[in-house]
Amino acid sequence: MDSDGMRDARGTHANPVPRPAGPPAVPPRPAAPPPASAVGSWLDEPRPAAKPGIWRFGYRPPKGDRAVERLAPVTVIGMLVPLVVALVLWSLWRRGSLPYQFTLLRLFTPGDWWWGGTIASPKTNEGAEARVVYDGVFLAVLLFSMGRLGGWPEALRHFVGRRPQPVRALLALLCALAALSFVFPGAFGVGWDALPVVDPLFSLIVLISGSYELFASVLFTDTLYAVITLLVVWPFARAGGWWPYLKERLATRGNPKTAAPAARRPPAQWPELRDAGQTEAAELLTGEVAAGRMNDVDCARVRRAWTVGVPEFRETVLRQGGAAWAHPSGARDLPRRAARHDLLAGQVRIGRWVAAERAPAAYHDAGAALGPDVLGTSLLAVGPSGSGKTRTLVEPLTEALALQALTGGCAVVAVSSPGGGPLGADSSYDVIVRIGDPSSVHDLDPYAESDDPDEAAGILAEALVGDLDTVGGQSAATALAQLLGPYRAAHGRFPALADLRELLEGEPGALGALRAAVAGDEVMRRELEARIRQTGTPGDPGRALADRLALLNRPVFAGFFGGGGDDGHRAFSLRAVAHHPLRVRVDLPERGHEEAGRLITRLLLAQFQAVVREGRRAHFACLVLDDATGTVTAGSVRRIQRLRSQNAGVVLALRSVADVPEALHGPLYGAVGCRMAFSGITTWDGGRFAQTWGTEWVETTEVAKHTVFADQPMTRAIHALRKLVTGRAVTTDAVTVRQVERERWSASQLAHEVPPGHAVLSLTSVAGEHTPPLLVDLRG
Repeated sequence: MDSDGMRDARGTHANPVPRPAGPPAVPPRPAAPPPASAVGSWLDEPRPAAKPGIWRFGYRPPKGDRAVERLAPVTVIGMLVPLVVALVLWSLWRRGSLPYQFTLLRLFTPGDWWWGGTIASPKTNEGAEARVVYDGVFLAVLLFSMGRLGGWPEALRHFVGRRPQPVRALLALLCALAALSFVFPGAFGVGWDALPVVDPLFSLIVLISGSYELFASVLFTDTLYAVITLLVVWPFARAGGWWPYLKERLATRGNPKTAAPAARRPPAQWPELRDAGQTEAAELLTGEVAAGRMNDVDCARVRRAWTVGVPEFRETVLRQGGAAWAHPSGARDLPRRAARHDLLAGQVRIGRWVAAERAPAAYHDAGAALGPDVLGTSLLAVGPSGSGKTRTLVEPLTEALALQALTGGCAVVAVSSPGGGPLGADSSYDVIVRIGDPSSVHDLDPYAESDDPDEAAGILAEALVGDLDTVGGQSAATALAQLLGPYRAAHGRFPALADLRELLEGEPGALGALRAAVAGDEVMRRELEARIRQTGTPGDPGRALADRLALLNRPVFAGFFGGGGDDGHRAFSLRAVAHHPLRVRVDLPERGHEEAGRLITRLLLAQFQAVVREGRRAHFACLVLDDATGTVTAGSVRRIQRLRSQNAGVVLALRSVADVPEALHGPLYGAVGCRMAFSGITTWDGGRFAQTWGTEWVETTEVAKHTVFADQPMTRAIHALRKLVTGRAVTTDAVTVRQVERERWSASQLAHEVPPGHAVLSLTSVAGEHTPPLLVDLRG
């Protein structure tokens, strides 16, 4: 590191953006800018809306989606068979060949309407009209019953209703005209007989009124024809969506602004700026993209500035071009990329969804991607060492978040695993805190630059004893606050951890000096006296706090955790990520300091959860823990659930769920929205995922073979001959189809059926959309 940190005053306020951990001599330039056409093509690539976890860049619905829309052959036959039956029955009815065809007619009409000795020969006009009505009623019953049996309405909705407008309306119109041609064949110039629709209605009116006088009125007859036409057309109008489509067309015609626009400019020409009247800025940015002077980071950063509505947008673009609103570090790209990123959609591709039987068709062979939309619900990843958690998940995520930080849309804090090496190159971060390394430019403020003793005490108590069942978190926080408040009142700052340890242990000299310093402050003196009275009593949390602080009061950590002391390191406060899109990496100590590393990780998690509550940020904040062993506590689980509404999230990577206290297994799985099980987990770990993912109803088919026993001699002889030829007894299949409740992924499947290089992932977006647990190929 440069010696620049040695010349800085310690305790610098965190709201100003800290300088990069290793500043170069000149502002870094974008690494390997793409060719002129590459960025333009990247901007123009479609990014359709998709379900959570799908890589939207160039996404196309799979062919399977269109195949599902086809009707099965059995369904087609089920529609055609009732039609054939209906035609046969109607033909027999017209010929009078059906048995007892006119029994109901003679039963419900007077006998003097018919000639005696005949089946249904009308004697009067009433009989003739009743015969016509009877035919119409039979046709209506026949069409209704066969239509329900064959699912004709569903077929109409399938073939017509799923079409886009105006094709949907046009197909419905053609079907309506075809139906009308069977009701009014003369109006269409066709030669077949009309179906009994109009005549039965007219005959029914004659029977009810007792005369033909009503039909002398042209208005009355025209009204009847109009009503019949509407009744025939009505089902087709509903299937074709005529009324909504008509309202939409009328609204478009009345408001020219809502009319379909002319050919839209491609995104590489910044059409949204042109539509808003920012033509000069759009022309300049279009030229920058075409000339290759802007990369994807620049495009995403400028587009975000326009979206959030920064002031003086036009003037800044005209003055700085593609470099406008550059990150405070001056970087416009990372020195190296190992994953595929789409900064416009805010996604990083981690693999490919496997086209398994239980996967929805939209996910079949689609890219698997993560972004702030799902990380905002937090992610828990469990997998043994060597399963690829760091290489296939943590490193791509930290790289993506670092890139998004350069666009101003994200702040990331990456905590490296003690034995796994740093997450990314040093030049990819603005602040690097190497705990226990004397060459580290930055120190870590254990109090997160807090001015409130109670808040600082709560953070420290969570880090020190949050994982202990023998010490209550509230009592530990109270004990710390009783020391931090008086000390800050006396010295204007919080104590270094070494001094705090002496106070917790009840060192008479330290307590006496502090008592003398706050002698004039009655409130703080009472606070301190209360702590002195509790020191050494049964149930005093001070001893446990002091023992935990001893882990950080080792020679290797000399000069760290100064809490505002004057030494060569610059104290960095995690509170800065709540105000600036910073890229922060914390390297934990190695070689025999595992417990201290877990304590520091708990401290970082507690600080992160405390600082992201401040105000409303425009950027997303994320904490990535490459090894969350011993980090999760009851308090941190409760606060993880609130991060979603605070535009923040955490990524927790574990080797086993056993690294979390058993009492917190259920709350932890319930608190996070995204869960990931890597290949190689145990059945015990898989059982937790199986319980969280629950069950689903599936259809199972069971086939049982039963031996056929014949009674007739000839049949027995044939069965014996068949068994002699085939070697198998004659059997019949009994097929049983049932709906059963089955685990989405059982513990055994997760432990033994997930191939190497794969993981099972379920996602929940901030908007509440869910993705079921699906298999992901992390190598794809």
